[in-house]
Formats: sequence, C-alpha cells, structure tokens
Amino acid sequence: MKHLRKVDPQIAELVAKEQKRQETTLMMIPSENMASSAVEEAVASSLGNKYAEGYPHRRYYQGQGYVDQVEQLAAVRAKKLFDVDCANVQPYSGSPANLAVLLALCNPGDTILGLALDSGGHLTHGANVSFTGKFFNAVQYSVGKDGFLDYEQISRLAKKTKPRLIIAGTTAYPRIIDWKKFAQIADDVGAYLLADISHISGLIVGGVYPSPSPHVHVMMTTTHKSLRGPRGAMILVTHRGLAKDEKIMDKIDKAVFPGLQGGPHENTIAGIAVALKEASAPHFKKYAKQIVANAKTLAQELLSYGFTLVSGGTDSHLILIDLRNKDLLGNTMAVACERIGIILNRNAIPFDPNPPFYPSGIRLGTPGITSRGMKEKEMKKIASFMHTLIKDLLETKKRLGISKEDEKKKETRKRLVAHTKSIPLLRTEVFNLCKKFPLKEVY
Repeated sequence: MKHLRKVDPQIAELVAKEQKRQETTLMMIPSENMASSAVEEAVASSLGNKYAEGYPHRRYYQGQGYVDQVEQLAAVRAKKLFDVDCANVQPYSGSPANLAVLLALCNPGDTILGLALDSGGHLTHGANVSFTGKFFNAVQYSVGKDGFLDYEQISRLAKKTKPRLIIAGTTAYPRIIDWKKFAQIADDVGAYLLADISHISGLIVGGVYPSPSPHVHVMMTTTHKSLRGPRGAMILVTHRGLAKDEKIMDKIDKAVFPGLQGGPHENTIAGIAVALKEASAPHFKKYAKQIVANAKTLAQELLSYGFTLVSGGTDSHLILIDLRNKDLLGNTMAVACERIGIILNRNAIPFDPNPPFYPSGIRLGTPGITSRGMKEKEMKKIASFMHTLIKDLLETKKRLGISKEDEKKKETRKRLVAHTKSIPLLRTEVFNLCKKFPLKEVY
C-alpha cells in the first residue's frame, strides 16, 4: 500500500488494522468469504475508471471495446457455470438485483410470496420494512415447528393469494431447498419462480447442493459469499424462464438499466469473471465439499455440547443456533464470541419470542474458515471453544444476578462479558489456531 500510505495514511492504517483483524480471527459469518488475489487485482484495476452505461455494443459513451469484452466474458462464464440461457452481470448487489427482477416481472401492488424474515428469509423477500414489502402485496410463508420449509403451507398460501411471483431462497436456512416442489407450486398458480441462491451459489457450482436451474424461471445470486468473488450480483434466466416468457431477459435488462442503475462497475464485473473461472476449476469442487463437511461436523459437535440447532442440523454451509435453552440473547453470545475471535452474527430464529433487535439465535457458517484450509479437526476445536465460552457466560450471569430483561441493556452485556474469566484464555486459543492457518491465496 505504498501509494495509499503516502496519500492517506489514516485510511492506510485502518486498512492494515482490518487486514490484521481478519488474520487473527475466525471468519464465520456465512455471508463472508475471502476473494483471491486475482479477483482483488481485477477489482482494483483501471476498469473502474471507465463509464459504461448501457450494455455491450449498446453503450452511450465511446471507448468501450475492452469493457464490452470483459462483460461479455463474465456473462458467457456465468451461463456455462450455472447452466442457464441468459445472464446479466451488472447488478451492484443482491438487494437491487432482487428489486430488478420484481420491477421487470411485477407491477406495484402485485402479490409476491416469499419466506418470512424470522424463518430465514431475506429483507428483499417481502419484509414489511423493505421496499419489497412497501411496493408489493407481500405474503410471507414460514418454516414448520421442525425448522424445515412447509411446502404444503406454501402451496395453500399460493393457491389462496395467487401471487404474480414466488421467491424461493433464504439467508438463514440450513437445509436443502426442494426446487421441484417450488416449481410445482408456481406452476399451479401460474407464477414466476425466482430462486435467490446468494448464499449457496458456490455450493451449487461445486456440486454439493442441487441446482434450481431445471426448475425455476430466474436465479439471482450475489458473488461474494460461497462463490468467493467480489461484492456484486448476477441475474440468470433459465431455459424454463424463456419458455414461460420469451421477453423475460429483455425485461430484466431494462429493469437493471435504465430502471435502477446507471453505469455498471466494470472493475467488479471483471472480478466476477475471474471468480467464475476459478469456480469452474476442479479444486473448487473440493472446496465446496469441504465447506459442507465442515458445517456438518461443527453441527454435530455443537449438538453433543447441548446446543439446540434449528432443524436439528445442516445440509449446507450454515448453522442456526437457538439459544433459548441456554438462557442467553443472541446479542450476548455474538459479542462474547467476537471477544475470543469467533466472528458470527446474532439472528432471529423461527417463532422467536424476542424482537429482531434482541433475537434468541446466532448464525454461523464455514465458507471463510474453509478458505483458510481448516477441516473437521478444527471444527471440533471451535465447537469446544464455544461450549467453554457459553458455560462460563451462564455461570457469570448467574453470579452477577443478571435477569433476561437486564441483558437487553448494552452496558449489562458488556459487564457480563467483561467478568467472564475464560475469555482471555479462549482468545489465545483462537489466535493460535489462526496462526496455524494463515490467510493465504485462495485460488
């Protein structure tokens, strides 16, 4: 960072500190991962200087010869890797990409059907605080008491509400989605079917999670999670989508630009193209397989320590822990885990009695730590760290006489964590584990 240090030493110092933080902690937020140096070089390239409003060979500015080739290459690779007919690689991120699909295929006020936030859905799947819940008649389906998607309930809701579009996708659901059942539900009511595969796209191309391509009309994915690319998104249209609506891709293209965006970030698109090439290599399949193996091992170990897992386990990269039997808020556990170097997030759980700001769960995943080379042995260690931590937290909470209501206060949680004696030792254990698996080239 010689130029950055010279021009802006304050930013350079913050970047260096963030790099150090990543090196010395375990990246276990399921939506985070590490891109390769090749991806980072593409994103930091001179392509970011070019304004390229429009699409290849249909731009509004001159000097587009090379960026046209970059964007076309990214689209070709996306179509091949995901087995789809069309691809738009311009969306800035997942939320505007989902909005683009809705803008293309629905009118304001149309009914959409998506997974509720507390059942593992995303804000853009129709939550009332999101634009998708404000501009559309958003109906929400949920998981059953067992934590699994209830397809009979979804079918009944669809038949009752007749949605224009159904969203099949999650952000905090650890199990396999049955795309075929969703397709049947959508066909029964004549709805478009959108698969939001942002979390699982790397698992899909890695062959360890079923692809929705044969069953849905449109797929949307971010590119920075299990796919291990830069922070961007893609909208993919399947053969089935074109069969339902021959103009579907044209509608989506127009929704992205000029509907929602101006000039695309061609440097990010180049990074996406690089990530897609990396994901097509044989070693990526090994990586995806290890992600799932690690998640399953971690889940089993957590169960053996008395943790309650939503749905009882995982089929993917993600684990959702219900802390109600531990009598701790997700906030408390997330903060305490950060103190020892395990970075995860608090999360709502199905039928959560607590409000979203003080949820009863935490969410963690294995893509980031798998990128470091960690395997089953390390998952067992991580589970033991979490067990020791929560055991000590509960003992400290009891000793300090902290009630459930008091725990909602930020100062009380800080006091609880500060008095938990095992934290310094556990921080050393996590630090030493990180040293054994340094951040390295992930290609």
